[in-house]
Amino acid sequence: MQYFGGWDGVQLISSCMLTIIPNLTRACRPFGVIENVVTPSAYRGQGRGWGRALLQHALAHAWQARCYKVMLMTGRKDENTLRFYEQSGFERHGQQAFVARPPQ
Repeated sequence: MQYFGGWDGVQLISSCMLTIIPNLTRACRPFGVIENVVTPSAYRGQGRGWGRALLQHALAHAWQARCYKVMLMTGRKDENTLRFYEQSGFERHGQQAFVARPPQ
C-alpha cells in the first residue's frame, strides 16, 4: 500500500492511495486498487492537472509492479468527476462493483 501526494511547496494539493494485491490468476500478476483520490475544490478544473498527474504517477507505479489491471471505485455521481477518471485512463463501464458494509 502506498500513498502518493502532489505538493505545491508545503501545501498538499492532491493525494491518492494505491494498493497492490498479490494474485493467483493471470500468471500470478498482481492487480491494483486506487482509493481516496482527493484534490481540494480550489485546485480542481484550473487546467493545472494536479489530480491527473497524480493518477498517472500511481498508474505508472502499478505498471512497473506488473499489475495486469488497476481498479478505481468512486461514490461520486457528478459527471465532471466521472469524466475526469475517464480522461485519466479508466473505463466507466469496465466492470461492476459490489460493496458490502458491516451490519449496524
